[in-house]
Amino acid sequence: MSSPTRWAGVPLTDRRIERRALLINAAFALFGEGGEGAVSVRSVCRESALNTRYFYESFGDTDELLGAVYDKVADEMNAEVQAAIQAVIDAVGGTDVDRMRAGVRAVLGFSSADPRRGRVLFTEARANPVLTARRQIAQETLQQMVRSQREHAHPGDDSTATLVAAAMFTGAMAELAQQWLSGALGADLDAVVDHAVRFVLLTS
Repeated sequence: MSSPTRWAGVPLTDRRIERRALLINAAFALFGEGGEGAVSVRSVCRESALNTRYFYESFGDTDELLGAVYDKVADEMNAEVQAAIQAVIDAVGGTDVDRMRAGVRAVLGFSSADPRRGRVLFTEARANPVLTARRQIAQETLQQMVRSQREHAHPGDDSTATLVAAAMFTGAMAELAQQWLSGALGADLDAVVDHAVRFVLLTS
């Protein structure tokens, strides 16, 4: 466990920030390998080499910690998706299809590059109520983004049609990610992305 001299000379605020990050990283590693059952106050403190009192300095319980893990991974994925879309825009201007392809590929690629990420964002999120709530917020954010893009591309469309399209796309992306992570769709990421984009175009 951490020794008193470990934080010598480090301002209190910085100590807390660093300890919180260590706990989140430890929980991510444990959760990503063994699921929710692998995460306890004791296991997280052991993994992070921190005393138990430091856990309660940042989190009330393990559910709160798991919520922080989800937020961290979701923020990292969103940043990667936005960077991928922006790269396409910077390179070729980026049509709606180009941006869609870049976004879908970034989501699937990010999730499978480290399977623990996919477990946090998609697989285990179905079972844990805290992660389910976080996932619902993430889906609502994605739906809003899809609605905005669709309204910009099809300003004359019926509002109900836009809402239905956004809801279907959001649900399909979550299921697509889970199937990709399970290996059910094979190993060719480019082929999966191409088929996904083609399907969206056919139903839009």
